Amino acid sequence: MITLKEALTLSSTELDTLRDDLNKKIEDNKNLGAYVEQLTNSEISVAGTGVPIAIKDNINVKNQHVTCGSNILQGYNSPYNATVIDNLEKAGLSAYGRTNMDEFAMGSSTDTSCYGKTLNPLDNDKVPGGSSGGSAAAVAAGIAIAALGSDTGGSIRQPAAYCGVVGMKPTYGRVSRYGISAYSSSLDQVGPITQNVEDAAILYDIISGHDPKDSTSADVEKTPVTPNLNADKKLTIAVIDNYITQASDEVKKGFEVALKALENAGHKIIHKNMVDTSKILSSYYIVATAEASANLARLDGVRYGNRKGDSGLKDMYIQTKSQGFGDEVQKRILLGSFVLSSGYYDAYYIKAQKVRHLIKDEYSKIFEEADLILSPVAPTTAPKFGSFKTSLEMYLSDIYTISVNLAGLPAISLPVSNDKDGMPVGLQLIGQAYDEQTVFDGALSLEKAVAYKKA
Repeated sequence: MITLKEALTLSSTELDTLRDDLNKKIEDNKNLGAYVEQLTNSEISVAGTGVPIAIKDNINVKNQHVTCGSNILQGYNSPYNATVIDNLEKAGLSAYGRTNMDEFAMGSSTDTSCYGKTLNPLDNDKVPGGSSGGSAAAVAAGIAIAALGSDTGGSIRQPAAYCGVVGMKPTYGRVSRYGISAYSSSLDQVGPITQNVEDAAILYDIISGHDPKDSTSADVEKTPVTPNLNADKKLTIAVIDNYITQASDEVKKGFEVALKALENAGHKIIHKNMVDTSKILSSYYIVATAEASANLARLDGVRYGNRKGDSGLKDMYIQTKSQGFGDEVQKRILLGSFVLSSGYYDAYYIKAQKVRHLIKDEYSKIFEEADLILSPVAPTTAPKFGSFKTSLEMYLSDIYTISVNLAGLPAISLPVSNDKDGMPVGLQLIGQAYDEQTVFDGALSLEKAVAYKKA
């Protein structure tokens, strides 16, 4: 598949040919379930032809469906563009098809969608990760040049790692959330999923920036990353030792490969420890579910959502939500409502926010000595479908990614090696808030140093 950098140089005629080829490839790979809908040339909202970019099904594109992988939003057409879509169009790119996702971004395997599951293109018996599994699978399968996903607790980085592509989560507030269907408002960020680090930098530059329509958008100075990419910059990179011990042997091997490559490239490695991951996991799921219960309250059949039930208001609420939401979403709404309820708010929610502050402080302390932090993305490579017997087992697959969202930091995932079954091992580089330049510089250096190739 042509890279995003290359596609940006194509003429309109060449892009039409590219789009026709892409359509055929998508049709030939329908079994993957990566796309839930693709747009025809006449439906592209920009004037003329833009470089086609796959869009996760929770990002609003004017006059197109957006359903968040849920029955409750079936048939809903967006009346406006998300700011990231406006930014794409201004740069000569266009939204091209909706990619599958875990329902309302709640999952780690892209098998809770009302459209059915997405398969990992490298091994169809294994999960592509979640919740942006459709976007990651599309890029990995060569049926998308690049894609947008959203990351609440690792939902860009984890599927990118499982599928062997690059996934980047920007600093919280760096990319507008206007027009993004919210899961957890203080954690969600949109970011790129691409074939390589440079493409991720290009797409990040296009979608990022201050947006007055988003009250959480950061009004801070932003310098384009791509023109200043420097893989030769020597950096101090921290390793969190107590995190590595929880990873599988295959991930540990990949970690050692990356460490050796970074040291050979001239980077300095230092060793640190951080707060126990069980505390991070508890804090994240309390905060995320509490915010989700508030955000999804509007989907009641009155304001939004497919209305069900005809025996009065209470019956309508019950039928609309029980038939519209899947099991995992209902479970998280119930948990979120519980931790916000009278008598439990202080015991759970306030305590979780205190732990969140502690996590942020620990990151700040490490960054007094380090430019970046190197960490696994997940404890294992992509597991088989059905491996998660309980929701808690699924939640544990996020132990390395969720702290980044709690602290609002930028991070990028990229493949560094393959396990014994040929599945990619992905690692992440974590940076300081608003220092995406260093994150991309370090990632480009690691990408060149390991020279990863698919099995």
